[in-house]
Amino acid sequence: MRPRRLRQSRIVRDLVAETHLSSAGMIQPYFVVPGRGVRQAIESLPGIHRESPDRLVKSIEADLKLGLDRVMLFGSPEKKDAKASGAVDSKGAVPAAIRALRKAFGSDLFISCDVCLCAYTSSGHCGVERQGQIDNDASLPILAEMARMSAEAGADCVAPSDMMDGRVGRIRDLLDVSGFVNTLILAYTAKYASSYYGPFREAAGSAPGKGDRRPYQMDFRNRLEARREVNLDEMEGADIVMVKPALAYLDVIAEVRAHTDLPVAAYNVSGEYAAVKLLVREGLASERDLVLENLTAITRAGAGVILTYHLRDLLKERWL
Repeated sequence: MRPRRLRQSRIVRDLVAETHLSSAGMIQPYFVVPGRGVRQAIESLPGIHRESPDRLVKSIEADLKLGLDRVMLFGSPEKKDAKASGAVDSKGAVPAAIRALRKAFGSDLFISCDVCLCAYTSSGHCGVERQGQIDNDASLPILAEMARMSAEAGADCVAPSDMMDGRVGRIRDLLDVSGFVNTLILAYTAKYASSYYGPFREAAGSAPGKGDRRPYQMDFRNRLEARREVNLDEMEGADIVMVKPALAYLDVIAEVRAHTDLPVAAYNVSGEYAAVKLLVREGLASERDLVLENLTAITRAGAGVILTYHLRDLLKERWL
């Protein structure tokens, strides 16, 4: 046998490739801040910005011309409090951005938005705090209302990333009784307590003030635990389940893919993106080759949907 016969040229390799990468399953994250005319570069995420709703419309107008028509919005408010009141402010930056984008682009743009309290609480945690602990059940109605408000503003999809138990069911129930039965829930089903989130926390201003998120995000030593989370989110009404991060958790993506019939997503997170940019800046790798290898690995593991900060570059540079 000579396996190298199937590797001898690009045409032959493309002919027999087992995994084919497509931008159709990719979503680009954006950070939204209050105000007008705001566009701030994020130092730890080269090429990514914090933008006010009006500037975001202009950025996405340009991105649509590249073929980028699926977005995920993350809020970064100016004010925070113990009750995460900004998360349910219908005049906040994210609802305002959703309305502006829907008005500008109609159904040509798929709008999803993060549902979590970390950027809105004064503690920086993903749920509200009671007596020094994150109160799971007290957080659920706030998360559900945040999702309902986003759907009312025009979001196609809400993405709870908080890892509070029962939040998918609570969100699904409120969406349904409020008339938003067609709003998708993309659940951060297996979200691990990871060291790869640093640049995101800087971008969103969402680092916890004290303590960490290990009491509610998953332990990176566990794989089979992801099955339990999938079972719960499926039962509660999730439409898509997601693993986060991606590259250090390819085995978990494969485990989840084998365990559910739902679409499986993965988040190619900020630390993974920043690592690529650093290697490229230091002249140690080709950006195109690294991005394609990473995204193909995530796809090969079983993810059909990928959130990635690389999508704009992928389309602009025509790497596919």
